Amino acid sequence: MTATMNLQPTDSYTLLRASLSLFKKQPTELQEQELAQAKQQAANEYSIETRILKTPEAGSVIISEAELHKAYQEIRNRYVDEESFLIDLEKNNLTEVSLRSGLFRQCKIDVVLEMVAARSPTISEVEIGIYYHLHKEQFHRPELRDVSHIFISINPDYPENTYENALSRSQELYTKLQKKPYKFADLALKHSECPTALQGGTLGTVPKGKLYPEIDAVLFKLKEDEISQPVQSEIGFHLVLCQKIQRAETLSLQKAIPKIRQMMSDRARQKCQRAWLSSLPK
Repeated sequence: MTATMNLQPTDSYTLLRASLSLFKKQPTELQEQELAQAKQQAANEYSIETRILKTPEAGSVIISEAELHKAYQEIRNRYVDEESFLIDLEKNNLTEVSLRSGLFRQCKIDVVLEMVAARSPTISEVEIGIYYHLHKEQFHRPELRDVSHIFISINPDYPENTYENALSRSQELYTKLQKKPYKFADLALKHSECPTALQGGTLGTVPKGKLYPEIDAVLFKLKEDEISQPVQSEIGFHLVLCQKIQRAETLSLQKAIPKIRQMMSDRARQKCQRAWLSSLPK
């Protein structure tokens, strides 16, 4: 069985889509200027979609009940219950019927655009090789380090955070860690004044130049699993743990092929779609 509903105007659905796309908010949550912008985008999209649906390609597309039901359920499943779902529909001037109509229209347009994109030329190995050699800098990855820290601030307004006391506390923690380095996360949770304390002091994976210069200079001299002595930055003292070193690397052509092929294929598909769309009668 196939979905055979007529394509009725779905302005409210298109406006909701535009609002979420532009502002991550529903139309009722927008300021006047934002709403005007969302309405303009919705009108533009609706006009283009209407032209798409008049093409021979669209005439050959059939959207099954199963496909439509799946699209509908994906939205319905975002809500904890039926009542909240229906309230949200009403708030956006939608009903279950108009939502299904909008989804039917969207599914059909998506299939048409996919059909058009499939006409794009296959990317050859020669094209990939040329791109790689002309853009080799894109495939260089700088040295990266997984880093955590314990932070003790300097704040003269608090006795425990004067320069002398902050330095002393940092040195005491360093001494403890020299004996029990595996306690780093526990000590970070207990003593660090950075929000990362809740994650054991984890700052993540960083290249050179992302952290305070004083930390950066020390971090990129540490060995894996090595902990620095207290490092002073403009805000306080840091005990820096280098957990892992990922050496700088330039991807070989062989390793870069999948990435290049995907990128060039995406560009070719988009170019094919744009050319087709520009050829449609107004």
